[in-house]
Amino acid sequence: MINNFQDFQKLGQTNADAAMKMIGEWNKNWQAIAAEMSDYSKRAFEDGTATFEKLLTAKSLEQAVEIQTSYAKRAYDEYMQQMTRIGTMYTNLAKDAYKPVEKAFQNGR
Repeated sequence: MINNFQDFQKLGQTNADAAMKMIGEWNKNWQAIAAEMSDYSKRAFEDGTATFEKLLTAKSLEQAVEIQTSYAKRAYDEYMQQMTRIGTMYTNLAKDAYKPVEKAFQNGR
């Protein structure tokens, strides 16, 4: 219970600190997600470009189909791995951002 103005002021400062920590965690995690997606996009573009160059040099229709099939499988596998990685990062973002709030509630009791 708040008995005087100093206790009220301390509670306000504690809550402000928790909010700043939460914002800091969100910012850090969003930057990591953005960097991960940027890296994935770059890799996917480079792989697509390399595959296109291979298709241009294909000697037969069968070779072209093989190149395209290999690319499609690789692109799908990499996409699924990337989405799993991003999903984990989103989960961690929520957990990390909630920690200061949880701590504030525990300290408030």
